[in-house]
Amino acid sequence: MTTGREPHKDDVRCSEALAEIFLLLDRECSPERDAQLRKHIEDCPPCLEEYGIDEQLKQLLHRKCGGDTAPDEFKQKLRASIYQTVERRGDVTIERTEVRLEQNAE
Repeated sequence: MTTGREPHKDDVRCSEALAEIFLLLDRECSPERDAQLRKHIEDCPPCLEEYGIDEQLKQLLHRKCGGDTAPDEFKQKLRASIYQTVERRGDVTIERTEVRLEQNAE
């Protein structure tokens, strides 16, 4: 959306917002990023429309497939694929934190 002002370094581009919509819908963004994306979406009618469509799609899928649970391995592969797509299409960097728990056999 063009506002007639100079872009601020914290402004979100449409391509970023659209690439991260599902991260936003799944609440997988940091609180700061969530606020940035929501502000952009509220101020940008095309992005707001896309957000609404994606939100409705997610709700429909939940209603139709809500009782089924995917195996954890599938979820991990899907999440990795989504992150790669977001990084590639949105020209953004996603911060990742990895935690490993190991149990010592005594």
